[in-house]
Amino acid sequence: MEQKLKKFSELTAKELYEILRLRVNVFVVEQNCPYPELDGLDECSYHLWFEDENGIAAYLRLIPPGVVREDGAIGRVISARRRSGLGSRLMQAGIKAMQELYGSESITIEAQVYAKPFYEVNGFRQISDEFDEDGIPHILMKWEKNA
Repeated sequence: MEQKLKKFSELTAKELYEILRLRVNVFVVEQNCPYPELDGLDECSYHLWFEDENGIAAYLRLIPPGVVREDGAIGRVISARRRSGLGSRLMQAGIKAMQELYGSESITIEAQVYAKPFYEVNGFRQISDEFDEDGIPHILMKWEKNA
């Protein structure tokens, strides 16, 4: 399993296609949620994923501080191989990358409510009441370096 981290401008056309295909397949098709997946944040973000001979196994997006959240954000978290531990490996790599790239001491995510236990295991805590995002219940969660 190879870990890749690239700015948008460094992605090949094939990598971008595979990332967007995975995101649309999960967040739009599988979750039956028509929403604007192409939200204008990809170009300013770093893209982190694990890849093997079968393609992208897990992916997330690292959004710089000050773009959507003061402290930066992680989003579009997907594991194509669910319940394998890969998602947690990816989140830990994402946290580390946020610290290395931006000096982040805290990170905010908009988590789907059903995934709250997954994020808690990875050091995030709920910081908001539940809210609706495109018809799916979400909460804000935060990771803090010294928590």
